[in-house]
Amino acid sequence: MSVDMQKEPDARAGRGDRADQPGRGDGAAQADQSTVLGESTWGVLALCVVAGAVVGELVRLLAGWLVTLRWAPFKGPAKLLDSVPEPWVTIGAVAVGALLGLFAAFVLLHESLSVRVSDRRVVLTIRDESEEFARDKIRLVFPDGKQIVLLGHHSEELAREDCGLDKRRLADAFTEHGYTWADADPHLAEFRRWVPGTPGLPEGVNALFKAREKALKKQGDAEDARELRKELAKLGVVVRDKDKRQYWRLPSVD
Repeated sequence: MSVDMQKEPDARAGRGDRADQPGRGDGAAQADQSTVLGESTWGVLALCVVAGAVVGELVRLLAGWLVTLRWAPFKGPAKLLDSVPEPWVTIGAVAVGALLGLFAAFVLLHESLSVRVSDRRVVLTIRDESEEFARDKIRLVFPDGKQIVLLGHHSEELAREDCGLDKRRLADAFTEHGYTWADADPHLAEFRRWVPGTPGLPEGVNALFKAREKALKKQGDAEDARELRKELAKLGVVVRDKDKRQYWRLPSVD
């Protein structure tokens, strides 16, 4: 998937930001330069619309083939579609496919992650919701499979979000703004698999894990699992998923 990567002023950075840099006068309101990474809107739209149109034409061809068979599933709808004369059947099939592709593109863009990185903050935006993390709270940033993870100074997890953005572009953006980037989780060996009744966990954590296990196994409950992960993080437990199984570790105490 194509990625938009651009630099632009961070409007939230106000008077005094980066004032120690040469050429910036006292009291002048200066913007904090930021790098924004996200899925290319036009690229996603074009890809999904073209793919939808192709699928629409394939459905038309499939309908024409099904009506020639003695028995086939969906033969009734296939006969109805095949009864429409050309060129209207082709135009209609391609148009409907393109519209469905357009709808899929908007859903994909809505569900995709946008990352804004500046010298002072990181902003993660997904599903029209944004979370902001101050630079001085972030110790490390790294990818974990198809997710991006932000850790605090005691190895606590500040954020973990699904991310389809190019890892090399992410690494370049973070390191350019002075953040520490790792290519993998340095705490991976500390994770232990959760099982019901695991001892040594803070009070209430096992109940949250149990609820989250049900959410992971149930179709359409990804957002519920995401929210439960945040609740576990508030209780000081870092969670990592693998094949719908939950693994955990506790942050360092130093």
